[in-house]
Amino acid sequence: MTRTARRRWSRELQTQVDGLCLAASGPILLHGYEEPVGGKWVDDVIPGKLGAIDRTTGETLWSSPCEVGYGRGFGAGFGRAQNAVVLGPSNQGHRAIRMDINSGELLMVQDLPAFDVALVHEDLCISVQPGRVVGYNTDDFSRAWEFGRSGERYHTAAREGSRLFIVYTDSTTKKQGVLMLDAETGKRATVWVAPNVPVIHGMVVGPHAVVLLLEELITALSHEGLVSSATTLGDIEEAGHETSGLALLALRTDGDENQAPLWFDFVGASPEDDIAEVTIRSDSGKLYVNRGAHCGVRDTLTGRALGAVTIPGLDEHIAWSVSQGALLLGEETRISLYEIPI
Repeated sequence: MTRTARRRWSRELQTQVDGLCLAASGPILLHGYEEPVGGKWVDDVIPGKLGAIDRTTGETLWSSPCEVGYGRGFGAGFGRAQNAVVLGPSNQGHRAIRMDINSGELLMVQDLPAFDVALVHEDLCISVQPGRVVGYNTDDFSRAWEFGRSGERYHTAAREGSRLFIVYTDSTTKKQGVLMLDAETGKRATVWVAPNVPVIHGMVVGPHAVVLLLEELITALSHEGLVSSATTLGDIEEAGHETSGLALLALRTDGDENQAPLWFDFVGASPEDDIAEVTIRSDSGKLYVNRGAHCGVRDTLTGRALGAVTIPGLDEHIAWSVSQGALLLGEETRISLYEIPI
């Protein structure tokens, strides 16, 4: 029987939750905005705020106006100088900002070309645009490198060390695959998963492994991988389990296009289901799979099921993140931290 996760703390907020960041250390970063009574605005400027929350107690350390980070494209983290860094849309276009982690003082603002996804690392900020991927130095937001090729559309990215993995669509076939770049230079682009997959819904990186959430698993396996997996697929079908719909596929980060999978499994949701309910995260060698209020935990390298918990409100999440055995849940006007001691 699946047990309910233990809640460390929960806080009701005066703001609408818009984005959050739970790093391995340091405070929680929370971006939100105050919606007026009746939902009527004086103008187009939304009064956004960025707050730092104590991860142990849930108490607010500081809150400061921040008009960057609304909705699609939000990314946040910490720079080398332990500054809070936020990338995202604003009423003046997409921007990157740095704020003092101790006080919330605004230190720097930089206009950026519009992007769909942003990653913030200590050394690099990476923005994913439809036609290119750009790396910016986190210290000053200067452009470190840029990558883009004709006939490709880019969707999301994940990084492990010097390797950057990018989900992309081949404009001719309309199928999706994964590219691998040198994260520090943006060079050495190679096809890591051939663009044969109908849709890749999610991608996370753990130590030595990348896990994809995708449809039609068989299209993602290389010839060599398919041969090595044929017996397993046959066994699954003979046991009467469904082999279509959403699946998890784990591959080595140091492998190539012809590598055999580390493991794969089927989530159980078909394309007719609300597949948007299934989301994945990775932290400390563990894979977290969310479907509704259920969160299953696996070993990232082997796929072995480690346990599962129910988290009240996870089925209504605005955002969620996992770090150091804790799951941070952001609902409309509440944030909660849960323990997942698995």
